[in-house]
Amino acid sequence: MSALKLLNKTMTDTNFPLARDLKNTFFDAFSDQGDLHYSVVAPNPLSGPVLVSSNDQLAKDLGLKPDDIAGETMLSLMAGDFSVANLQPIALVYSGHQFGVWAGQLGDGRAMTLGELQVEDALTGTSELWDIQLKGAGTTPYSRFADGRAVLRSSIREYLCSEAMHGLGIATTRALCLIESKTPVYREDVESAATVCRVARSHIRFGSFEHFHYRNQSEPIRALANYVIDRHFPDWSDDDEKYAKLFAHSVTETAKMIAHWQAVGFSHGVMNTDNMSILGDTIDYGPFGFLDAYNPDFICNHSDANGRYSFKNQPSVGLWNLNALATSLMTLISSETLVSILKTYEPTFLTLYRGLMAAKLGLSHYNDTDEDLINQLLQLMASNNVDYTLFFRNLCRFSDD
Repeated sequence: MSALKLLNKTMTDTNFPLARDLKNTFFDAFSDQGDLHYSVVAPNPLSGPVLVSSNDQLAKDLGLKPDDIAGETMLSLMAGDFSVANLQPIALVYSGHQFGVWAGQLGDGRAMTLGELQVEDALTGTSELWDIQLKGAGTTPYSRFADGRAVLRSSIREYLCSEAMHGLGIATTRALCLIESKTPVYREDVESAATVCRVARSHIRFGSFEHFHYRNQSEPIRALANYVIDRHFPDWSDDDEKYAKLFAHSVTETAKMIAHWQAVGFSHGVMNTDNMSILGDTIDYGPFGFLDAYNPDFICNHSDANGRYSFKNQPSVGLWNLNALATSLMTLISSETLVSILKTYEPTFLTLYRGLMAAKLGLSHYNDTDEDLINQLLQLMASNNVDYTLFFRNLCRFSDD
């Protein structure tokens, strides 16, 4: 999102950064359908909020000044006190498969979308909307038995990792700021409640479509697909193949995202279909981890007893999840077309992954003969407990002099 600038410059001239210029296109698109797609929610403000960190580069990309983020009004907003602004946050409903089992209705249990910010890419002149979401601001109708809060330690992890992934060139949500507070949260121990302000191209998930498929509601599926297309791919709006193009985009971008994960040694940990972005962005940072010693069986989620989401399984799980999405789109796209598009996943993944690994080895490009080299190297690293990241960093220092 480099070189982005705010279309409406009044945002940085007001005492209410963000609030004044947020749009509500998702709310407006589905407001006549009641709570079919979302519920209007109200935050429960944190007590004694303190700014832990702000992402100055992202703020600049959004047209904000660092002083805007550090100001009292912005601090109140990010702590969930909306008395200083006229906001109408919503929580999105979705369902999903969790660990391969249909889990039924889920939804934003501790996240609230404040609205969308329209920004322009100064290099291309194109504009797009970015979701502004607050995580940890209290319960929603989808919280079930949880408290809707986020603890400081996990919020720090998401804040740091999402920006690290962005720096690595991997499609991801980002974090604008991190707030801690005096509000207690009861987990294994008493911890400090926190909020993270997420910025994302979209929070529509595979599970958003599954939600309506398993309720035999085809029209909401069509309406949701139309919303995604109109917002992100307006040139497709009148195309007879627009739904197939949307699915093909999801397949391609998911394959590319996971190829990047595998190349850098990132393990998501909870690749449920409700945690998969329709745009192929990395979302929902939970029990993630990065490889230390190379171990293809690495499991970062202590709840994943069977290793479904182990590091080596991520590419196949990505395809499984796309099959679940395809099932949800069968009222829009023929089975033959869905199958044909799904067949592009593996070659797309392998082409990019092999190219990334070849680059990590200092090769100018990938040849078919390099596959044995890469596989043998990874086997040696696994058998000798070689640190995955440090090996490639040290390889950069190799010289034949």
